[in-house]
Amino acid sequence: MPKQLLAKSPHLDRGNLSLEQHLTDTAVAVRAIFKGRILENWSRFFRLKDSQVFLLHLTIAALFHDLGKANADFYNMVQKQCKQQTLRHEWLSALILHLPAMRHWLQTSDLNCDVVTAAVLCHHLQSRSKEWGKPRAASYVTLYLQHPEVRRILNEVANLLQLPEVPDLPELWDANDAIWQTAYQQANRSGSHLGSQMRRDSDLCSLVMAVKAGLIAADAVASGVFRTRGSHAIEDWVDATLHQPAISSNELEEKILQPRYAQIERKLKRPFELNDPQKLASGLGDRILTLMACGSGKTLFGYKWMQGVLDRHELGRLIFLYPTRGTATEGFRDYVAWAPETEASLLTGTANYELQAMRDNPPESLRNGRTVKSFQVDERMYALGFWQKRFFSATVDQFLSFLTHRYASICLLPVLVDSALIVDEVHSFSERMFKSLTSFLTHFDHPILCMTATLPATRQKDLTQKRKKERPGSELLVFPTQDDRETLETLEEAENSPRYNIHPIPDLNARDRLIETAIDAYRPPKPQRVLWVVNTVDRCREIAWRLEQELSESVLVYHSRFRLKDRHDRHNETVSAFAMKSDEPKPAIAVTTQVCEMSLDLDADVLITEQAPITSLVQRFGRANRHLARGKKFQAQIYVYPTPKQLPYNDDELKGVEAFLNEVTGIASQAQLAEALQKRSPPVHSAKSESAFTKSSYWAVAESYREDDGYSISVVLDRDLKEVRQCMEDKKPIDGFILPIPRHLAKSDDRPEWLPNYLAIADANLYCEKMGFGKK
Repeated sequence: MPKQLLAKSPHLDRGNLSLEQHLTDTAVAVRAIFKGRILENWSRFFRLKDSQVFLLHLTIAALFHDLGKANADFYNMVQKQCKQQTLRHEWLSALILHLPAMRHWLQTSDLNCDVVTAAVLCHHLQSRSKEWGKPRAASYVTLYLQHPEVRRILNEVANLLQLPEVPDLPELWDANDAIWQTAYQQANRSGSHLGSQMRRDSDLCSLVMAVKAGLIAADAVASGVFRTRGSHAIEDWVDATLHQPAISSNELEEKILQPRYAQIERKLKRPFELNDPQKLASGLGDRILTLMACGSGKTLFGYKWMQGVLDRHELGRLIFLYPTRGTATEGFRDYVAWAPETEASLLTGTANYELQAMRDNPPESLRNGRTVKSFQVDERMYALGFWQKRFFSATVDQFLSFLTHRYASICLLPVLVDSALIVDEVHSFSERMFKSLTSFLTHFDHPILCMTATLPATRQKDLTQKRKKERPGSELLVFPTQDDRETLETLEEAENSPRYNIHPIPDLNARDRLIETAIDAYRPPKPQRVLWVVNTVDRCREIAWRLEQELSESVLVYHSRFRLKDRHDRHNETVSAFAMKSDEPKPAIAVTTQVCEMSLDLDADVLITEQAPITSLVQRFGRANRHLARGKKFQAQIYVYPTPKQLPYNDDELKGVEAFLNEVTGIASQAQLAEALQKRSPPVHSAKSESAFTKSSYWAVAESYREDDGYSISVVLDRDLKEVRQCMEDKKPIDGFILPIPRHLAKSDDRPEWLPNYLAIADANLYCEKMGFGKK
């Protein structure tokens, strides 16, 4: 038996971390994290009946979670004397908890052993019900459960639970030993029984979820702080990062809203005034679904709603979630970046690259000597590095994918529970994402505002009436109601303004004629801003090439198949070209795909679009005459035409499109579009209010938050390989070189070993910085 048991591989700077020290550190992290406002908000979020019961179960789980590392396999592995354990250490920890002697010992207290076991078994999110507990190498493992470190930890458990003397435990795990076979069978029965109980008992379900998430967070803190600062620093680090002062509504006004108002005034050259809905936002409730037209000031409405929440609750964070990286980045540039650099954060999969790009071309919110680097966090702490931040613009995955057992998102739960939360563009959520949202609403008590311009009737009911039926108080209240609208003059005026003239064209061969329409609108004597939206990248490139041939000049092109650094340039060029910089706009012409539906704030005079699902068409129409900048009498001309091939959409998604277009043909307003959408949208299945996180008991494995179409793959161009490798060696982000392409177009040979597994290689001959990637 070794003199010291190890919890981790020896650290170059910190030396050895003993198993006893790590288990003690994790219990210290529990006490450091879950106190004061964070404990109160954690208890509210998870609907806990008794926070002290939660703390007791979590502390016991912290002391047990890595006890399975007290074995010869694990010790040899961290000493690099073997490559694989026979059993994962958390499996052994769970089996130890199901030994008859251990179970009998613990059950003399009020502890729910199944709750502790669920947290222990799931803390690495690597336990599948059909795979766990089965040996991967030998059929036996030497255990060190009589080691003084283990005995001291178990004595601490005994002191906390006021238990009798610690029982004797086996010195060998043997797959053929009846005692371990019994423990395994009992664990399976207990796990299944706990799952059944959780479905019937919402209080038990809340406790299980809270303890499982709390253990993951505490374990991450104990490991991360030891790695970067040493075990002695845990409490000081948590106090300095997580336990930030509560944000007041005045602080939000001063740090974000007033600078934003001033920016708007400089742009409009007139005093800024809140519109009617924005004036009412702070007086609304804690759970709201806002349905307001494109261009009606929903983002600012959201921040005003947050002010009301801050007046009612003590919260230390404000989180604004978006469905795409592009919209999250825009939200950061326009609002969050006005906050002090040490308090604000952009949190997306490519945030470091986005921030570096802003350094080279800073928005107004980042000028006056402010440095982009200050917005970044200590990368050695991974997700925990964001605990110090107070104002977030992020993609929805970063905070809500805890529902699919994403580890980083679970580590951010102490931040999430301490926040006012806004989720934007919920109309764009895929079936899986929307299901997660309904699960969030049903199971967690949290101030949340969901926003969109339009939403099909079934989904509206899922967020409102159905939530109330399943769990009263979990529903969202719709704003504005019809009664509200009668008093909101500015909103009524904006939504009922006849801003569109819609021309459905049934001809499958209409594209040639529409090429002429686009050219005539772009050219003098009355040049206009022309936006053409198609459903595939190949057609986007093809139409752009046709227009360039006819016009003998460049056409703006924007779609998903650009390297990220080139996509930034195309994005900025397109937004700038369609901005209204004077009473008479300058001519512009651009061809885009679905990416324009959310990530581009465009204001076209003429919109040409392929047929698409009704919700997509409404979003595309919202890119035309968006701000009524050309006066109330001006109508954007909108042309909608079918395509011979309906991909990427299917028949069900396109149901009702013809009827919708017939209903809005001619002069139309945003209110008419919303009414027709409600009437003509195809029925969709009502979302089940469950998720992997809310229904799992003993077993948990990370899943994808979004659907994977299996069609695309991330690549780097072969000509960029040398530069990509240099960036990796210099520990710089490589996101700027990455682009998505169809899998069948990726190269299958000459893949270097140093390239990350998630990346393939593409032929640079098929790429153009201006047109993107595609067949020539």
